[in-house]
Amino acid sequence: MLQSFENASKFNKEFIDTGLKSFASVSKGAQAIAVEATDYTKKSFEAGAAALEKVLSAGSVEKALEIQADYAKRSYEGFVAEATKLGELYADLAKEAYLPFESALAKSK
Repeated sequence: MLQSFENASKFNKEFIDTGLKSFASVSKGAQAIAVEATDYTKKSFEAGAAALEKVLSAGSVEKALEIQADYAKRSYEGFVAEATKLGELYADLAKEAYLPFESALAKSK
């Protein structure tokens, strides 16, 4: 009976330690994602403001349309790149969060 209690206690301690390691990984990953999203938002806002300023100071409608088309193209390319980067960060977060549990499961077998 005492041996069962000790085994259960050891398992619970390992599970809690694993959970804390996983939480630390998730916290670190979420922080990286938040920083990346904030930087992208700031850059996107600045690029939009600069494009609007150029459009408003354009000498002709054709030039304004050219500036707008260029801005739309750069914005789309930037968005796709950012979405890819955020996808990679989320995938890394999931891998890092699962890693402590993977080693704990391997030990239990």
